[in-house]
Amino acid sequence: MQISSKPIETFIANVEKSLDQKTFIKISMGNYKGKEENLKQLYVKKTIIKRKEMLAFNFRYQTRDVFKNYNIEEGIALMKKYLNEGFRIATLFIIDEEFVIETNKEGAFRLRSKKMTEKREADLAHDKEKKRLILAQDNVYLHQLGLTDDKGTVFKNAQDKYKQINQYIELLGPLIKEFTVGTIKNVVDMGSGKGYLTFALYDYLLNHLKKANVVGVEFRKDMVDLCNNIAVKAGFDQLSFVEGTIDNYGQKDINLLVALHACDTATDDAIFKGIQANAELIVVAPCCHKQIRREIEKHKVKNEVSFLTRYGIFLERQAEMVTDGLRALILEYYGYRTKVFEFISDAHTPKNVLVVGMKRAESLKQKVEIERREEILQKIIATKAYFGIGYHHLERLTGLDKVN
Repeated sequence: MQISSKPIETFIANVEKSLDQKTFIKISMGNYKGKEENLKQLYVKKTIIKRKEMLAFNFRYQTRDVFKNYNIEEGIALMKKYLNEGFRIATLFIIDEEFVIETNKEGAFRLRSKKMTEKREADLAHDKEKKRLILAQDNVYLHQLGLTDDKGTVFKNAQDKYKQINQYIELLGPLIKEFTVGTIKNVVDMGSGKGYLTFALYDYLLNHLKKANVVGVEFRKDMVDLCNNIAVKAGFDQLSFVEGTIDNYGQKDINLLVALHACDTATDDAIFKGIQANAELIVVAPCCHKQIRREIEKHKVKNEVSFLTRYGIFLERQAEMVTDGLRALILEYYGYRTKVFEFISDAHTPKNVLVVGMKRAESLKQKVEIERREEILQKIIATKAYFGIGYHHLERLTGLDKVN
């Protein structure tokens, strides 16, 4: 054990030495007794940002983490400050040794070190490259859609879209896997637009599950032609795009129905198509919620949240939650289990809720099913009355408004 008369200075000197000799791994500090409220721990590692070595600080508070980057000189000074003013224990990890500084019963620091039997390696990545389900390299459709160069490098201005595509597949993948392989045979993407997510879904089905027939429905002919041409270049022979709208699309055999950012009641049109087709999986990312907002504004019912809804922004948010909450209830009425996820939106559509309906596999006894439906129906009626909603568009499409 190494005891020092000036432990903090010696500890910091070891930090500087390890940084100079490229043996630094990380630092952890704990047992904080300083003045900064709710600060618990501090972690420091070396990172590379814009080709410059930096120290990445992770301040761990009771309810949140704060991340900040400092140049080497600033970082060392800050570590020394925190040891002098708050943390009672710290460990420096280098490739073949650990240095621990901690206080004894009298409150004085002491320093000890321990040799490691095996050498470790430092990780200098600022953002660890996440394993992506949709790879950028050798990806024909991502290149044709303008997200990557011909070498498979994602353009800087396309990073958000690339992340969105992968998060979309990360969310859908486990949902699809809940069904028996081969169950999802016919997939329809209502309002496919330029096809980013439609191509990604087909790619995932092709490479990770049994191949399925995927159709993108889009009313803009130029988008349909573009996507069909890209599908041919990518060799996606069971992916096609057709010109049309959600409400006039006629295919009845649908296992998975997707509708992302379909405006206002177009989302209801898409859900209704899925219910009609008895689709195993319905996935929608709603956009706009004008129909329910107009109902709430029209009737102006007084209730416990009226003090909020007199503000336009709060009314808008409430209309979103009520609209999608009723959609979930209606899906449950028709035998679906529902889930709601946060979904990364694109820059043009800042909506980030994904509503999912999964057809229940279990067969309920008829009496239980009737009782369950009645309970859901009463929830819908009570919700409409509470918020002053005359009707919900999906309710009208399914005929539930006639039932209640």
